[in-house]
Amino acid sequence: MFFKRPQHQVEQEGNQRLLNLIYQTKASWDHAKETEQAVYESHVNNELKERTKLQERKYLYLYERARKRGLHGKTNAGVIMQ
Repeated sequence: MFFKRPQHQVEQEGNQRLLNLIYQTKASWDHAKETEQAVYESHVNNELKERTKLQERKYLYLYERARKRGLHGKTNAGVIMQ
């Protein structure tokens, strides 16, 4: 009982961890897309394409979780340009 943290503090820490995970996953997905494009000319095997799809699915799943929580993070420049 002496070291119990308030519920809102625990929730905020969880939200921040989720946002950090989203940013890391987005960077990983972007890297996978760039790698796939870089070796596109050399007839990439399906494994590279599947890795890119997996990173995309991870990102979209985490993004939906954040939306359900009502989280807002830093603005993504790529989204603004589109």
